[in-house]
Amino acid sequence: QVALVESGGGLVQPGGSLRLSCAASGRIVNSYATGWFRQAPGKEREVVAAINWTGRSTYYADSGKGRFTISRDNAKNTVYLQMNSLKPEDTAVYYCAARLDSNWRVNHKEYNYWGQGTQVTVSS
Repeated sequence: QVALVESGGGLVQPGGSLRLSCAASGRIVNSYATGWFRQAPGKEREVVAAINWTGRSTYYADSGKGRFTISRDNAKNTVYLQMNSLKPEDTAVYYCAARLDSNWRVNHKEYNYWGQGTQVTVSS
Protein backbone atom coordinates (compact mmCIF):
# COMPACT_ATOMS: atom_id res chain seq x y z
CA GLN A 1 0.00 0.00 0.00
CA VAL A 2 2.98 2.29 0.61
CA ALA A 3 6.07 2.15 -1.58
CA LEU A 4 9.32 3.96 -0.84
CA VAL A 5 12.03 4.91 -3.32
CA GLU A 6 15.41 6.32 -2.29
CA SER A 7 17.60 8.48 -4.48
CA GLY A 8 20.60 10.76 -4.21
CA GLY A 9 23.36 8.33 -3.38
CA GLY A 10 26.67 8.21 -5.15
CA LEU A 11 30.41 8.64 -4.83
CA VAL A 12 31.70 11.58 -2.84
CA GLN A 13 35.09 12.59 -1.46
CA PRO A 14 35.71 12.78 2.28
CA GLY A 15 34.37 16.06 3.59
CA GLY A 16 31.78 16.28 0.85
CA SER A 17 28.00 16.31 1.03
CA LEU A 18 25.05 14.36 -0.30
CA ARG A 19 21.31 14.82 -0.03
CA LEU A 20 19.24 11.66 -0.01
CA SER A 21 15.54 11.64 -0.83
CA CYS A 22 12.86 9.12 0.06
CA ALA A 23 9.66 9.43 -1.94
CA ALA A 24 6.52 7.62 -0.82
CA SER A 25 3.81 6.54 -3.20
CA GLY A 26 0.53 4.72 -2.94
CA ARG A 27 -2.47 5.49 -0.83
CA ILE A 28 -1.47 7.24 2.35
CA VAL A 29 -4.13 6.31 4.86
CA ASN A 30 -2.24 6.94 8.08
CA SER A 31 0.26 9.42 9.34
CA TYR A 32 3.69 7.83 9.29
CA ALA A 33 7.09 8.36 10.80
CA THR A 34 10.21 7.77 8.75
CA GLY A 35 13.68 6.55 9.55
CA TRP A 36 16.95 6.39 7.68
CA PHE A 37 19.07 3.29 8.21
CA ARG A 38 22.34 2.14 6.73
CA GLN A 39 24.15 -1.13 6.29
CA ALA A 40 27.79 -1.59 5.41
CA PRO A 41 29.21 -4.89 4.12
CA GLY A 42 29.59 -7.38 6.94
CA LYS A 43 27.79 -5.17 9.43
CA GLU A 44 24.30 -5.06 10.84
CA ARG A 45 21.75 -2.49 9.82
CA GLU A 46 21.89 0.58 12.03
CA VAL A 47 19.72 3.62 12.50
CA VAL A 48 20.99 6.93 11.18
CA ALA A 49 18.12 9.32 11.84
CA ALA A 50 14.36 9.37 12.26
CA ILE A 51 11.57 11.92 12.07
CA ASN A 52 7.96 11.97 13.18
CA TRP A 53 5.01 12.81 10.95
CA THR A 54 4.93 16.51 11.73
CA GLY A 55 8.69 16.91 11.47
CA ARG A 56 8.83 18.47 14.91
CA SER A 57 10.60 15.54 16.56
CA THR A 58 13.82 14.02 15.27
CA TYR A 59 16.42 11.51 16.34
CA TYR A 60 20.07 11.24 15.34
CA ALA A 61 22.46 8.45 16.05
CA ASP A 62 25.80 9.54 17.45
CA SER A 63 27.47 8.53 14.20
CA GLY A 64 25.88 11.38 12.27
CA LYS A 65 24.99 13.87 14.97
CA GLY A 66 26.09 17.36 14.00
CA ARG A 67 26.70 16.31 10.39
CA PHE A 68 23.36 14.91 9.24
CA THR A 69 19.94 16.56 9.08
CA ILE A 70 16.64 14.80 8.50
CA SER A 71 13.60 16.70 7.22
CA ARG A 72 10.34 16.09 5.42
CA ASP A 73 7.86 17.70 3.07
CA ASN A 74 4.55 15.94 3.49
CA ALA A 75 2.98 17.80 0.57
CA LYS A 76 5.48 15.93 -1.61
CA ASN A 77 5.44 12.74 0.48
CA THR A 78 9.19 13.01 0.67
CA VAL A 79 11.75 12.71 3.45
CA TYR A 80 15.31 13.95 3.10
CA LEU A 81 18.65 13.23 4.68
CA GLN A 82 21.26 15.94 4.25
CA MET A 83 24.71 14.54 4.93
CA ASN A 84 27.66 16.89 5.36
CA SER A 85 31.30 16.35 6.26
CA LEU A 86 31.11 12.79 5.04
CA LYS A 87 33.65 10.26 6.22
CA PRO A 88 34.79 6.96 4.71
CA GLU A 89 33.04 5.14 7.53
CA ASP A 90 29.73 6.55 6.25
CA THR A 91 30.03 4.26 3.25
CA ALA A 92 26.98 1.99 3.20
CA VAL A 93 23.68 1.30 1.53
CA TYR A 94 21.17 3.77 2.93
CA TYR A 95 17.55 2.76 3.34
CA CYS A 96 14.47 4.72 4.23
CA ALA A 97 11.69 3.08 6.16
CA ALA A 98 8.22 4.07 7.28
CA ARG A 99 5.96 3.01 10.09
CA LEU A 100 2.25 3.72 10.16
CA ASP A 101 2.35 5.75 13.31
CA SER A 102 3.13 9.38 13.94
CA ASN A 103 6.06 8.64 16.24
CA TRP A 104 9.50 7.43 15.24
CA ARG A 105 11.36 4.44 16.60
CA VAL A 106 15.05 3.54 16.40
CA ASN A 107 14.62 -0.21 16.04
CA HIS A 108 14.40 -1.26 12.40
CA LYS A 109 12.05 -4.08 13.36
CA GLU A 110 9.37 -1.52 14.19
CA TYR A 111 9.12 -0.20 10.63
CA ASN A 112 6.58 -1.58 8.18
CA TYR A 113 7.77 -0.42 4.78
CA TRP A 114 11.24 -0.24 3.24
CA GLY A 115 12.85 1.16 0.17
CA GLN A 116 15.40 -0.71 -1.92
CA GLY A 117 18.32 1.39 -0.77
CA THR A 118 20.80 3.78 -2.34
CA GLN A 119 24.56 3.32 -2.27
CA VAL A 120 26.71 5.98 -0.62
CA THR A 121 30.45 5.67 -1.10
CA VAL A 122 32.87 8.08 0.55
CA SER A 123 36.34 7.72 -0.92
CA SER A 124 39.12 9.75 -2.44
